[in-house]
Amino acid sequence: MIIGVPKEIKNNENRVALTPAGTKELIKRGHTVYVQNTAGLGSGFADDDYSGAGAKMMKTPEEIFKIAEMIMKVKEPIEPEYKLIRKDQLVFTYFHFASYEPLTHAMIKTESICLAYETVEDEDGGLPLLIPMSEVAGRMSIQEGAKYLEKPLKGRGILLGGVPGVMPAKVLILGGGVVGTQAAKIAAGMGADVTILDLNINRLRYLDDIMPKNVSTIVSNEYVIRDLIKTHDLIVGAVLVPGAKAPKLITKDMLKTMRPGTVLVDVAVDQGGCIETCKPTTHEDPTYIIDDVVHYCVANMPGAVPYTSTLALTNATLPYAIKLASSGWKKACLDNELLGKGLNVVQGKVVYKGVADAFNLPYTEVAEVLK
Repeated sequence: MIIGVPKEIKNNENRVALTPAGTKELIKRGHTVYVQNTAGLGSGFADDDYSGAGAKMMKTPEEIFKIAEMIMKVKEPIEPEYKLIRKDQLVFTYFHFASYEPLTHAMIKTESICLAYETVEDEDGGLPLLIPMSEVAGRMSIQEGAKYLEKPLKGRGILLGGVPGVMPAKVLILGGGVVGTQAAKIAAGMGADVTILDLNINRLRYLDDIMPKNVSTIVSNEYVIRDLIKTHDLIVGAVLVPGAKAPKLITKDMLKTMRPGTVLVDVAVDQGGCIETCKPTTHEDPTYIIDDVVHYCVANMPGAVPYTSTLALTNATLPYAIKLASSGWKKACLDNELLGKGLNVVQGKVVYKGVADAFNLPYTEVAEVLK
């Protein structure tokens, strides 16, 4: 198969979809890999690293999209790329369709095959291609939240871990999944007073067992959320409904009950956000303030640490890319039903229910397009 790796063009997105090592693994198996010039530079990989691994280098995204049978990306295509995607071309990337209707309609129009990293499942119902970036984003949520709690950045002016004789900051984490767990680890390690909310009591039991003593767990509901946000300094939105919009757990009216300088980090922004006042921001302009509450809603948080993120992403995606390249998308998805769950839009049809429901679009069972 001919595989194309274009340079990411989203604001401050420095990741690349494939490392030189991953490139070599695909080429060893008889595939051809085209990489756009400087695509890996932001992640610390030079063009010579790719050509040394056997990749063919190309100057423009137009050349890459024109020749490739499978496009490997990190982030969803953005408007300048829509017109480059061809009918029946396989695009393997993070799409997060349910958070952005124009993208969904654009990909329907291309009649391409859109296989989303974030909805591929494993045997345990986990999301193996989302997990590595969730781990990065969860850890970064505390790193960034701690920074924006500083007074010059309009935060409360509180040190996350406090000092002897001074109480630490209070961190509230909405969701005890991968993002929430990683956020709690970092916040606890920095000495904060941490509370995790989740609906799943068994998950909370597990977290209660593995977390240090400065982490508490509480079953989530609206009453509890409304009560706790009044006294917490940093609040992390870490809720995920695979392939669908995140529920709004913090509403606009709740902001007025928070203390001035409270910081909200909405990691769920890729899926529409779990905070009603959330809107996607960029690393270039990451925050805004509503009712004296600082909102950090960067939609590609792991893009700020591209070396770590690119290695972690390729570790997860490469085995699937090899299957897709070796068997073709249809056979690979027939052979592996869990990989097939990554199919969201196929040849003009929406085949993922969460996406169809988000925008009231006609839904086609994935089995229909795999015949």
